[in-house]
Amino acid sequence: MYFIRSFLFCGTLCMICQIILDNTKLTPGHITSILVSLGAFLDTFSIYDKIIKFVGGGALIPITSFGHSLIHGALAEAERSGFMGIFMGMFDLTATGITAAILFSFFFTLILKPRD
Repeated sequence: MYFIRSFLFCGTLCMICQIILDNTKLTPGHITSILVSLGAFLDTFSIYDKIIKFVGGGALIPITSFGHSLIHGALAEAERSGFMGIFMGMFDLTATGITAAILFSFFFTLILKPRD
């Protein structure tokens, strides 16, 4: 059942984003920023955690999960370290993903050539 819920969640999210892209003048960068902000907003009120429990791993795949991870780490560290923990904890959960993206993009630029 988790597979069906995951598929429906991700598919619905992609469908909504495609409709927005087709019918507005927003760029993919705008949509990405909106989705990260939406994930952060939903995690601020612990709604995204409930979505993860219901949907399963499918809620951890889209870009909304990045916003969820940013806020989740910041709030967890803020409980331990106080106000400064917000800034320290924001990248705890996402550091691995950011580092991997930077390293993979670097190595792929060495191997592959961009098209004109």
